[in-house]
Amino acid sequence: MPGRNGSVRAETGAPRRRSVRSPGRRGVGEIQRARILRAMAELSREDGAASVTVAHVVARSGVSRRTFYELFDNLEECFLDAFDEAVAKASVTVVKEYARPGSWRERIRHGLAALLEFLEDEPELGALMIVGALGAGPPALQRRAQVLETLIDTIDRGKNESARGKGDRAPKRLTAEGVVGAVFAVLHARLLERPGAQPLMGLLNSLMAMIVLPYLGPAAARKELERPAPETTRNRSPRPHGDPLKGLDMRLTYRTVRVLLAIGEDPGASNRQVAKRSDIGDQGQMSKLLTRLQNLGLIGNTGAGATRGEPNAWTLTDKGQEVRQAIQTQTGR
Repeated sequence: MPGRNGSVRAETGAPRRRSVRSPGRRGVGEIQRARILRAMAELSREDGAASVTVAHVVARSGVSRRTFYELFDNLEECFLDAFDEAVAKASVTVVKEYARPGSWRERIRHGLAALLEFLEDEPELGALMIVGALGAGPPALQRRAQVLETLIDTIDRGKNESARGKGDRAPKRLTAEGVVGAVFAVLHARLLERPGAQPLMGLLNSLMAMIVLPYLGPAAARKELERPAPETTRNRSPRPHGDPLKGLDMRLTYRTVRVLLAIGEDPGASNRQVAKRSDIGDQGQMSKLLTRLQNLGLIGNTGAGATRGEPNAWTLTDKGQEVRQAIQTQTGR
């Protein structure tokens, strides 16, 4: 069996003992974990979950292999955590919309619209849930089956409003299984297409017609097809990304975060002052890190520095302020 470089389906092994991090390092760990999970979702959509390896994930996320194994026991655990987070994020809006007052038919429509919006906003997470889990091994299939069971239970409630009456004439649970399977088959096909090829919200009326047909009859299905173009259920805004340093040629480390936060808290600080605030005792390492951050456009030096034998005075650039704000949001600092 493959070891650390194995795929999601193949990698096994006894759980590793994870290192204990200080509270400050745990905040950085949350950002690193978000980067890894995002990378897992992106790679699963691009190459298929069965083809993803630890090497792929660490390369895409920009974290070290050591950090990966501090956060996850193996690649399978990483995929399952990414799947669980995707389901949790989708559920926030879908459940809220489904819980709105109204008939079964209207509540299903609200929930389905929210799901389609989520899949448009987060195509990588959507593909992870609907497509990627099929190739990620038995535990992922079990997670996916649990989600399907919940959806089947929800659709099955339509028998209480069925045009076919109650008792033996009412649609059986198998009908709900078929409906959910059909809807997922359509979404599966769309998520495999080129990103942005067809707006998923355009499927709402057709999918609703499929759902209500066996419960409320042809007339109700026809009404769903003839409804006005669907409106979004919420205002769209740029989705937050789990990687505040995405696009920068550097890894997010504890020291990087400490230095950026230290300069933000004390604009104009010298090398020595930044090192003290950041708990970095090696001045040579401090100097190299500051130079690299400066070259990346995250900090600027407003002091005379070495040219006049005076201390440097470091401040965050606009870009550095954006990164600092993202870090503070994710670490709660």
